[in-house]
Amino acid sequence: MLNGFWHVIAWFATFGCFVAGIFTGTNNMDFTANYKKNVKSVEIYENDFDSALPQTDIYKLINNHVNSPLPEGKTAKKVIVIGYDGCRADNLAMCEDDGGIMMLQKEGSAVLSYCGGVNYPQINKQDTSTAPGWCSMLIGKWAGEIGVTGNGMPKSNDYLTLLTTLVEDEKIDSSAFYVSWGGHFVDDDSTYINERHYVEEKGLNVNMLRADDDNGTKKNVLDDVTKADCSDFIFSIFEYCDHTGHDSGFCMNNPEIVKAFADQEETAAEVINAVKARETYDEEDWLIIITSDHGGYNSWHGGPTMQERYTFIVANKELVEK
Repeated sequence: MLNGFWHVIAWFATFGCFVAGIFTGTNNMDFTANYKKNVKSVEIYENDFDSALPQTDIYKLINNHVNSPLPEGKTAKKVIVIGYDGCRADNLAMCEDDGGIMMLQKEGSAVLSYCGGVNYPQINKQDTSTAPGWCSMLIGKWAGEIGVTGNGMPKSNDYLTLLTTLVEDEKIDSSAFYVSWGGHFVDDDSTYINERHYVEEKGLNVNMLRADDDNGTKKNVLDDVTKADCSDFIFSIFEYCDHTGHDSGFCMNNPEIVKAFADQEETAAEVINAVKARETYDEEDWLIIITSDHGGYNSWHGGPTMQERYTFIVANKELVEK
């Protein structure tokens, strides 16, 4: 369960941001009614708020893909996750045909998902923050079990991510984790610092690499996918929307968020095109996922609002049974 004290803090911080926004003019009409309307206008979603999938399902999608039989004519399983940190579910109303999301959706599907441990309107059981969000996807369990209820909480190696277990169990040969935020596996109190030491001590082919910014992360990802022997599983996280949201607000009425989302989409499209340009692409069975760890309200996230709780999963494979 989320620590009671920090849960109260998250509630008050969200409310405080709302009140501050009234006086500073930075709310940009970020009200629930507008948010719902914007999400419902996203025609590619195959479900609604009530049937949103838990973000922990991403673990199942990846695990099932890697362990499923190779389709005829394919010789290798490959996975890449392109993480849109802090991107809200309503942002997909701004998708263009040449962006990363539509490129995947045309081949597969797009669904609403949720973070926080339970679906809205139940009270969230973990912060709608970066560490719990990505950790829940990589381990397939919520914070109540893993223990990562917020940022700055090193995870125990009792719960290893798919990046490590798939390599250690010899399901794949290699994996890579590309980020720019030090809170993932660089800082002393980072989420995966213990797991990083674990893979180094074991000599596992798990590459955890931090760049200075999103451009550096993009370079690291592109350098990998363009290699003949690219990593079998790549997990990348980009900060375009999260950084902008904290600076000037997460609401899609914010012109800076519009630009940040467009930049993120352009980067994702560049990565997807690089994957498809591989000489061996036709021989490889790729699962490509775009997703978000949390949303945001005003210039904050971590709390209980719909704007913070709903995320999305877009993939080049079907996500729901039809």
